[in-house]
Formats: sequence, C-alpha cells, structure tokens
Amino acid sequence: MSAAVAASAAAHDTATGRRTLPAWWPLAALTILAAALRLSTLDLQSFWYDETFTPVHVLHPSLWATLRSVVHTENTPPLWYVLAWADSRVLGTGEVALRLPSAIVGIATVPVAWAIGRELTGRRATAIAAAAFVAVNPLFVWYSQEARAYGLFVFTSALAMLCFLRALRSTTPRWLAAFAVTASLALLSHYFAAFLVAPMIVMLLFRRRLPWLRDEPPADGGASGRVTLFACGAVVLVGLALLPLAWAQGGHGAQWIGEWALASRLEAIPQYYLTGYSGAPLGHGIELLVALPILAGLGFGLWRVLERREERGALIALAVAVSGVLIPIALVAFGADYLAPRNLVAAMIPMTCAIAVIVTARRAERTGAALAALMVVAFAAISIDVDLSPRLQRGDWRGVARVLRGAGNDRVITTVELGAAPLEYYLPPLHNLALGASVTVSEIDETGYEPLRPSAGSPPAPGFHLLSRADVNGLIVYRFVSARTRTVSEATLRRHVITEAHPEVLVQ
Repeated sequence: MSAAVAASAAAHDTATGRRTLPAWWPLAALTILAAALRLSTLDLQSFWYDETFTPVHVLHPSLWATLRSVVHTENTPPLWYVLAWADSRVLGTGEVALRLPSAIVGIATVPVAWAIGRELTGRRATAIAAAAFVAVNPLFVWYSQEARAYGLFVFTSALAMLCFLRALRSTTPRWLAAFAVTASLALLSHYFAAFLVAPMIVMLLFRRRLPWLRDEPPADGGASGRVTLFACGAVVLVGLALLPLAWAQGGHGAQWIGEWALASRLEAIPQYYLTGYSGAPLGHGIELLVALPILAGLGFGLWRVLERREERGALIALAVAVSGVLIPIALVAFGADYLAPRNLVAAMIPMTCAIAVIVTARRAERTGAALAALMVVAFAAISIDVDLSPRLQRGDWRGVARVLRGAGNDRVITTVELGAAPLEYYLPPLHNLALGASVTVSEIDETGYEPLRPSAGSPPAPGFHLLSRADVNGLIVYRFVSARTRTVSEATLRRHVITEAHPEVLVQ
C-alpha cells in the first residue's frame, strides 16, 4: 500500500512539474554569494602600502630575484610570493590581477568551512552556518580582496583543519598524508599557522589519551601509530626548515607592532572579527549590535545543552582557535612580540566553526537558526557598508595620485611612510631622495592624513606658494609652486611634513 502511495505522489509531482532542489544547493548559493561580495568590488579600493610594496620592491622578472627580495624585505614565508610572481607573469601587476589569487582562495574557503562544519557534528545545519559566516564575515571578505598572504593563510589553515578532522575520524594513510601536505602549505603561507597546526598534531598523536576524543574510534581501524607519527613529523620538519628563513628575515617591517599598545591590540582582536579590519570607525555600538546575536546564540545553545557529538566538535574547534590566539599572546611575555591582530585571522576559522556548532545545536531548533540568520545579516550589512563608505576603505592613494598626476618632472613629493610605496606604484618612476641630498624643483607636493601639524598649509620653502589643497577621502594633498626652479634640501623637506609620522621624500 505504501509503495502505491509513493508511486502516486511521484506521478503527481511529475505531472505538476514540481522539482526537488538538490541537497547541495545551499552550498552553491553561499559560494556564489561569496564570489559576488569578493569579485564585484575587487578593484573598488586603492592599493595600500603593503599591497604596493610587493610589485614595487619584491616582484622581479626572475623568480630567484623575487625570492631573494622576500628574504631581505618581507617577514612572511614564500608561498604567496611564488603565486604572486606567477600571477604577475600572466596577468600583470594591476589591482585585479594581484588580488585575484586572494579572492579565489577566499571563495574556496567557503566550501571548506562547509565541510569542516559537517565533520564537526555530522549535521547539515552546522555546515550551512559555518559556510554562511565565512562567506559574509567582513574580516574574511577584506582579506579576500587584499594582495597579501592573509587570504592564502586562511584557506590553507582551513584546509589543514579539514584534513585533520578527517584523519581524526579515519586515521588512514591517505588522510594523514593529506593533513601533512595541507599543514605544510599552511606553514609556507604564514608563520602563525604553527599555532594552529600544533594542537592538531597533539590531538592526532594523543587521541586515545584525551578523554573528549575517545568516543569516536576510527571507522576503519585506523593506521598504525608509526604512520601518524611520520605524518606529524613531516609537518614539524617543514616548520623547522622555515626557521633559518624566519631568522634571516628578522621581522622586517614589524617594528610598528611593538609601538602599538598591547591593550589596544587585544581589544582589536574581537573588533576585527565583529566589524572587520576597518570597522573601528563604526564604534562600539555597532560592535555590540553584531555581538548580541552571537552571544545570544552561544548562550542559548549552551543552555539547551549540546549533544555528545556537538560538544566534542565544539571542543575540537575551540582547542585549535584558542591555541591560535593565546600562544601568540603568551609569547609577548617572552619578548617575541609579533601579536598583530591580522596575524590571527586564520584562527577565526575554527572560532567561526565552533560558533556554528553551538548556535545550530540540534536542541536549539528554530531559535538557533534564527540567531544564525541574524549573524549572517549583520556580517553581510557591514561587508556591504565597506563598499559604500570610503571611511571604511583603504587609504585612497590612487585618488591622491590622480590629483598629483600631470605635474612636470621638476617636482618633489613628501609623504608619510605608508604613502611611499603607493605613490611609487601609481606615479612611476618616483623613488626615494637620498638622505642629505638636495633637489632643484618648481613644485613641492605634500601628502598625509589627519591630524595635521600646525604648519600644514604654510610654504615648505622660501619662494613657494600654495596652489591647491585637496581632501581625497581623508588623505590631504597640498601643492606648492614657484615661478622658477629652486634648490631645496632633503632635510628641509623632511622637517616640513604635514603629518606627525615618519616622512618620506620622493622625486622623479
């Protein structure tokens, strides 16, 4: 009788033209959403200092010369620069070209987050929530649109976590090898991957001794302990092999970290996650609005009490996330202060997955789903606001270059340190004026950002007068001209910068 009823229902569905959506449609929709957020505005914002430093000072026609520059000018492992070099050989060094690899891996992180969520609980709801949070979170969108290593760092770390979870569930040589490869790629993307990979290795090696990991023995009996040890040892060897490079790089360009108050950096960590890298101008009120559904979802999920597998999944994800955050904080006390909030961006993937596990717990039912939907809406609103609000975007050095374009060769530009590489990129062939040198010019342009020094707007040298002042989305440009060329020393120009920041003097 039941078979006849089922056949009749199927015939009715066919007759009325109804079609059932495939089970993977939410993942496809979320991946398309992630692509739309990342690709549609890939060149909306100007390059900022770190992005332009790569094409101006690091990338060379030769891969070997590029890798040498990585050693002497950067403080990141080489994988991203190899990809950027290959990308630049094919597509050039434009904004879309250099940001495209980050956008692609940023989009690819969404299905990886889906798979992680599924591994943690075995539930589709967790997978949907994890993928949705990653697709629209402003921090992940931001680094998917930046020509730096952070997007790759997030993707490779997420991939390593997925392979780790599958190796934990089925400790076969195949999944252990996959973990060794992906964890090594994560280490080659960013040194802070070590703080995420370390707890994964510990859990793989001691899974039978950790009580909260014992409830799920390998489905197929698992590989021998020797194979596990070999896979984990391979990852450790890759990390050790990177130590000479890290030592040679010596933290190039990382001096600013120690100058940033530790308390402010700690405060920035949750702010980055809630409102993105540039969300500080939104204020604490907006941060609280975004945090409320997250806190409510976590509170409700924990109050309803997680099921055994959900509890296990949340603990695994939290162990990885907490290690990725707390170890760098602890190292500050030992003098190894590289605690920049952006270096923790990959730790936000396991944190996001832990939130997804708790908020969408089975017993949370529709309330948990509603709170997860509110989180997605809040994250998406901020990501869209970044596209609409110049105050939340990278400094518009492209706009500054547009204001300055067209002047003759007999001009000099003073700027802040963060403006040097962007102006060299957008106004070639600028280069730094040597210390102690002098230059003969008929125009002096001064650029910087507020707050301005009291002397801003006054002539930087005798014989020059103000031609124009422009405000380019918060970046200030003064142009001074003289009726004839005059010789001005580098020291004079350096003393008359308009911003209280380290000055740079650029000439053509």
